[in-house]
Amino acid sequence: MVDLTQLMENEVFMAFASYTTIVLSKMMVMSTATAFYRLTRKVFANPEDCASFGKGENAKKYLRTDDRVERVRRAHLNDLENIVPFLGIGLLYSLSGPDLSTAILHFRLFVGARIYHTIAYLIPLPQPNRALAFFLGYGVTLSMAYRLLRSRLYL
Repeated sequence: MVDLTQLMENEVFMAFASYTTIVLSKMMVMSTATAFYRLTRKVFANPEDCASFGKGENAKKYLRTDDRVERVRRAHLNDLENIVPFLGIGLLYSLSGPDLSTAILHFRLFVGARIYHTIAYLIPLPQPNRALAFFLGYGVTLSMAYRLLRSRLYL
């Protein structure tokens, strides 16, 4: 069994922890951005959220959709769909003993792709910007999964 000091001395694991912290922080900013846009544009999804802006029929006008709010929300959902698999596969990959430079390349590409994907989504930049960023991040996660299955797991 590996103790915590051994884990902290594992350079690949520490690189994974660093890049994971960056990408999770970015994802947390997206939830804050969604709330910010909802409040500043007075656009809410639930009746109880409108209570401070009006009562009864007056509150119903705040139950609507807004393109800007939806764009931020969709970017956040896309993060959830892509970052969660990266976390699981990346953790197993980082503990499987990969080459440090190869692992860091995987982590940097993924984080860069997710940040660029968010920029492309929110500005919005014309396609294929967002699609290329999505597929790069997705490809990185698949690459780690393939390397992990090929080298360390017993199938």
